[in-house]
Amino acid sequence: MKKILVMLGPNLNMVGTREKNIYGEENADTINQDIKSFAENIGFECDIFQSNHEGDLIDKIHSTLGVYDGVVLNAGALTHYSYALRDAIASVTAVPFIEVHMSNVHKREEFRHKSVISAVCAGVICGFGKDSYRLGIEALKGLI
Repeated sequence: MKKILVMLGPNLNMVGTREKNIYGEENADTINQDIKSFAENIGFECDIFQSNHEGDLIDKIHSTLGVYDGVVLNAGALTHYSYALRDAIASVTAVPFIEVHMSNVHKREEFRHKSVISAVCAGVICGFGKDSYRLGIEALKGLI
């Protein structure tokens, strides 16, 4: 069975509490359960990792080699300025990454329109709420 990782960056543990008009009212734990169930239903073993700390995310990216067949990554605000995260993804090219965002970042503040990680990811999905994760997992299925 293929093994995938869903990585969640800063503040994504607060979904359901923060900016409900953007992220909805469903809490992070329920969304994570739905993600794992969906992944397992289409034949993936799925781990979920969330951190509010850039270094922890970088360490987890480094650890994907030889462990995971693909990664769905919602890097949160780090998407827009973390060259360190970008370089970490680029250092594990054997593992495909799909960049996802629950909100449509292009309809939000100007600083969210630019991603520094997109160029090292296989693709980008945004704007479909929690279904962005499902779409990212489906995209991985086509890649691995």
